[in-house]
Amino acid sequence: MIEEVQRHSVHTLVFRSLKRSHDMFLSNQGVLAPVDETAERVKKLVKARDAYGLVLERARRSNALKQQALESHEAFPHHHVQLHQQQLLPIEMMPDTGYLGGDAALGGEGSLVPVSAVQAPAPPQVQAMVPRKLPAMPKPRWHPPWKLYRVISGHLGWVRCAAVEPGNQWFATGSADRVIKIWDLASGRLKVSLTGHISSVRGLAVSSRHPYLFSCGEDRQVKCWDLEYNKVIRHYHGHLSAVYTLALHPSIDVLATAGRDSTARIWDMRTKANVHTLTGHTNTIASVICQAAEPQVVTGSHDCTIRLWDLAAGKSRATLTNHKKSVRSLVFHPTLYMFGSASPDNIKQWMCPDGRFIQNLAGHNAIINCLAVNPEGVLVSGADNGTLHCWDWRTGYNFQRLQAPVQPGSMDSESGIFSMIFDHSGSRLITTEADKTIKIYKEDDTATEESHPIHWRPEILKRRKY
Repeated sequence: MIEEVQRHSVHTLVFRSLKRSHDMFLSNQGVLAPVDETAERVKKLVKARDAYGLVLERARRSNALKQQALESHEAFPHHHVQLHQQQLLPIEMMPDTGYLGGDAALGGEGSLVPVSAVQAPAPPQVQAMVPRKLPAMPKPRWHPPWKLYRVISGHLGWVRCAAVEPGNQWFATGSADRVIKIWDLASGRLKVSLTGHISSVRGLAVSSRHPYLFSCGEDRQVKCWDLEYNKVIRHYHGHLSAVYTLALHPSIDVLATAGRDSTARIWDMRTKANVHTLTGHTNTIASVICQAAEPQVVTGSHDCTIRLWDLAAGKSRATLTNHKKSVRSLVFHPTLYMFGSASPDNIKQWMCPDGRFIQNLAGHNAIINCLAVNPEGVLVSGADNGTLHCWDWRTGYNFQRLQAPVQPGSMDSESGIFSMIFDHSGSRLITTEADKTIKIYKEDDTATEESHPIHWRPEILKRRKY
């Protein structure tokens, strides 16, 4: 038998709906449920300890010291009266002595009286809560501005890379015309041209212990040139796509290369063996750098990450994910245990060995292709639009901005800077550009601190980590 549903009037149904709504929003009607005082007290204590734990502890210590001072005041009730009377007496403190002098010191009655004979025992001092001073930003060191003093033309394509030999006599450049050219650093004259690559040359490095020049390119080849014979003596085969960057280890005979196949490879220089294949990046590796200390290899990639590698184990020891855009350049500081990274969002500085973030260098709003730093602490960044920004490494102060002049006959859009390097003295900056030229900059000898003052106005106090 089907049970009949009881029917109610509309008035009853509306009343029930109102009652349900009233019960649901009871707190909004001013009728609150009874409060558990113990629970509320515990809740407030937990919140206070979480938000103000350090301040509460200091306040508790301060209150305890004040209570101790009050108790000592009760033990010495006449102490403050004696001090008050002592202040009203015409007595002066003699400089650099422990005696009170006044009329007695001027030849009056009596003699010099030791301070300890007059003063009452001092009560315990109350430790005041002194506010911490904010750390002051150091003023940047003055650097002379840089100026263009030589333009070298000779390549028939974009000049993509440069390397300076250890003796500081010459430098080499690689170009999209597939030719490596060696130039005299002092005069800028062409010494020799090396042909062998069948596509754009993207990376160069000169060994400091052997007469070898290493090159890599978009033809997937990594070559070792004997500079005594000016010919290729070794090939390093293994990359599956274009090789964009390479670096030599300063103390052991290994070579690091990386590129579009998202891997960095470590090669034994002599046996041509692929010692390690460093995998982990998910996009093109644009920059690889080496140093003798840990981390021995650092890579920056278009997947917006920087990886620090343990060369002995062949594994990544840290991955830095602070950048929001592709990392196109890395550089080690020549004297500090630090390195810098460049991305269109910011230039960042890191402390080795774990990649601890130090500070941002903001303001170069372009696609930054390259970085260079000299021992004087001058960091230079070069961008796709032909702009050069010079920074003070320690403070991040941008003391100069340059726009590289375009070679006559080329388009304004060909003003990109692809790579840059300081010579070994740190006094010459070599840039390779999209207008097929090599430009050399030097410090302006006529500049002084008066003619080019430091305009240092830090708007936001940066938090230093070291």
